[in-house]
Parts: sequence; structure tokens; C-alpha cells
Amino acid sequence: MPEDREIVALFWAREEKAIRWTAEKYGRYLTKIAQNILPSPEDWEECVNDVYLKAWNSIPPHRPEVLSAYLGKLARERAIDLYRKSRSRKRGGTEYALSLSELEEVLPDRDTTVAGAEGRRLDGVLDAWLRTLPGEMRKAFVGRYFYADSVKDIAAYLGMSESKVKSMLFRARKELRKRLTEEGFSC
Repeated sequence: MPEDREIVALFWAREEKAIRWTAEKYGRYLTKIAQNILPSPEDWEECVNDVYLKAWNSIPPHRPEVLSAYLGKLARERAIDLYRKSRSRKRGGTEYALSLSELEEVLPDRDTTVAGAEGRRLDGVLDAWLRTLPGEMRKAFVGRYFYADSVKDIAAYLGMSESKVKSMLFRARKELRKRLTEEGFSC
């Protein structure tokens, strides 16, 4: 399997082999992200193909240090865009929809959150709060609310019961709500 730096170099050289190697190395990872957010295999495939195109168009000028994280971010953003489109067509629920509903009572309402500086402040508070979490709780929280992993999947990769994961996520949401309230955000 090629190293990430080799793949990025191929993107910079505008070699089509970069897409093939990216698909071989990260195709399953990107599909998993899409599956967690989108309801249908057709949407998963569209999402992953869009990620390859976005990577082709954005490398250069970007030179990602961690290719997997860069591609994962592109996949998540594209999957959320496709989800919003499918949601307006009422196609059905996904892990992403479930994880959003869990966070609705914790995060500030979009309508009351001021864009720009206030949004950056919220990002900073969330980042700082995540760094305070114990390792397993942080992995569970990021898995559930960033990657939209199911509770079952999180339990499997953390080696614990689903009820323990649910309890851990509940405690994390409760702590997050408390922290946001302390920081002056209305939840």
C-alpha cells in the first residue's frame, strides 16, 4: 500500500494514479463515513466519488499532513450536504439523524448562535472541552457525533457493552451542556 506522502505527491503532479491509490487505501473508510450519514448505497457511492473529485481539485493548493483526516473531513461534509438534500425528500432516518437528535437539546440553537466570532468561540469551547474528556469517552463522543457511528459499532471498537456506551454518551452530553451554559451559551 502506498504511503500518504506518495499519494499527495501524485495529486500535486496531477497523476490520475492518485485517485486509484486513494480509492484502494481509503475507499472503505470513506464509504463507512457515508454509510453512517446517508440512507442509500447510491448516495454512498456518489459521496465517495465526490470526495475523490474534491481531493483532486483541492490538492494542490492544499497539502494535507494527515491524508486520512483530510479525506474523512471531505467525506463528512459531502455526506451531510447530500443528507440535507435527501432529508428534504423524506428518504428515511440514518445514524446521522439519530445522533443529531441526541445533540439537539445540548447545543445552542442555530437561530440564536451568532455567526462569525461567536461560532468560532463555540468551536473553541467544544475543542477545549473534548480535550478534557477521558480517552474512551472522547473516542465514543467523536465516533457518535462526528463520524455518526452507531452505538453498536462504538461498543464493538471500544470493547464494551452498548448500555455502557449509551451511559457514557449521556454523561458526556450532560457535561457538555453544563460547560456551554457556563460559557454563556443558551442551550
